Amino acid sequence: MQIRIGYELIYDCPQSTPMILTLNVHFTRVSDIIVPDHLVADPPVLITAYRDGFGNWCSRIVAPKGQVRLSANAVVKDTGKPDVVAAWAGQTPVQNLPEETLVFLLGSRYCETDQLSEVAWDLFGKSPAGWGRVQVICDFVHKHIAFGYEHARSTKTAWEAFNEGAGVCRDFTHLAIAFCRCMNIPARYCTGYLSDIGIFDARNNTPRIGRVLIARGRDATDVPISNTFGPNTLKSFKVWTEEVGAPGL
Repeated sequence: MQIRIGYELIYDCPQSTPMILTLNVHFTRVSDIIVPDHLVADPPVLITAYRDGFGNWCSRIVAPKGQVRLSANAVVKDTGKPDVVAAWAGQTPVQNLPEETLVFLLGSRYCETDQLSEVAWDLFGKSPAGWGRVQVICDFVHKHIAFGYEHARSTKTAWEAFNEGAGVCRDFTHLAIAFCRCMNIPARYCTGYLSDIGIFDARNNTPRIGRVLIARGRDATDVPISNTFGPNTLKSFKVWTEEVGAPGL
């Protein structure tokens, strides 16, 4: 399977504004890239890049005064298979975990493990360790939080989402991550492309087809599509991800 992915972001800046952008396909999918997802700026600006502490590819620009259009259009290959369900996966004791995973056991800006630990053990302490426990956590979060864009709030944390019982995609994710960490299961926050390929009923908590990873970190703080250092207005935001045929589009 081949998947066309891309985006168009249009910012309006009243003055020159430095930006950090996390928009490129993750290095773990580089061998799947057929048409590269090169960042294009209109008007043209100098683009420099670096890898952050989590291995994500980030781009730096200074957006000019006025409007700037940032875009990319790429094609990646994919197996076309749904997400793996590894029911046999066990749970590694904390003392045997690799050092690089330990940061994903700790509380972070949006995942307050200290406040949710007692709740987590009360809810999930008797669930089977490993994959089974993670599935129970995801099932609970899926049922506990009512989805609605009217519930979106950029400062909402996992603890607040749990108590309010409502939120958007990132709130589901933050709460599930926090509960996993409370249960000594390292968990990362991931961003990327996800289409409706193969979906009849596109509900949460269902294996999906064609995920394309962009970035991963402790929570939404580490993987925003952009960090802007000055006043700006996001005038337009479009993303596409769709199955295509043979190359030569």
